[in-house]
Amino acid sequence: MTMIRQSVVGTAVLLLLLTATPSHGQWVEAPGTGWVQLQVAHQRTQEGFSKDGTVVPLDELDPDAESITTTARLTGALGLFRGLDAWVDLPLHRQAFNGSGSDLLTTGLGDPRVFLRAGPSLLGIPELPVAVALRGGVKLTTGTFENDAETISLSQGQRDWSLLLEAGTSLHPVPIYVSGWAGHRWREENEQIARDPGNEWVFNTAVGGSLGRFEWKVAVDGLFGRPSIDTRTGFEFAARELVQVIPTVGWSVGPGAVQLGARLPVHGQSTRSDRLPASPTVTLGYFLSWDDPLWK
Repeated sequence: MTMIRQSVVGTAVLLLLLTATPSHGQWVEAPGTGWVQLQVAHQRTQEGFSKDGTVVPLDELDPDAESITTTARLTGALGLFRGLDAWVDLPLHRQAFNGSGSDLLTTGLGDPRVFLRAGPSLLGIPELPVAVALRGGVKLTTGTFENDAETISLSQGQRDWSLLLEAGTSLHPVPIYVSGWAGHRWREENEQIARDPGNEWVFNTAVGGSLGRFEWKVAVDGLFGRPSIDTRTGFEFAARELVQVIPTVGWSVGPGAVQLGARLPVHGQSTRSDRLPASPTVTLGYFLSWDDPLWK
């Protein structure tokens, strides 16, 4: 397995991480209230985006090579104080790569993310017509990063720091809401491979609603990065870009809702050694929220 293939399959896990977004909107959770979501995402792909945005084989030296990624992730938010909540994402990956030279399989924990989100009420500002919040956090590196051509890495091997501005509003009495966030991601160097991955601008915008037990949402999610750099030679790789349309439908079951969705790439750009997959991802999950505080 070449280093190109090792990077390609690691990027499939990265794609699932980048596009993981909470099902709840931009309304900061009240103290003791919150939500939790268990979701499984599955992607099977032989294609990726090239540096000029065209769709090409994941590994041009092995056109039949295939990456298969399944990720189970537990995501949740909990209100801590008035105007402040915490958000946590814990992924478990199962990734396979089938190529002409070898078949590989790796299962394990990926890189978790932790965020704090603050709303105007934290500063004593009265409720606004539009819900706004500032979310900041970090992606840690507790997953396994292997700088080895014969191993699939489940970690990116470096930390990311993010700062996002969120906004959302309900169109009541019409059962529809609109929400979105945009911000910047600062990405630290991966010292094991001497790669500065390049900072990124990220965004997500969504419209959704409900009718009885049925719920729906359509989101557009994107990232636009700076070129990554080999810190030993100064060589610049193509900047990474990705835009996806994410439709989701749900149905109330028990205290929560079963949700079925897809992530459909509509634009992408990446370098050969860090290929972003171009195939759809299917998701299935269960979402549960509670308004009765866990503490008084």
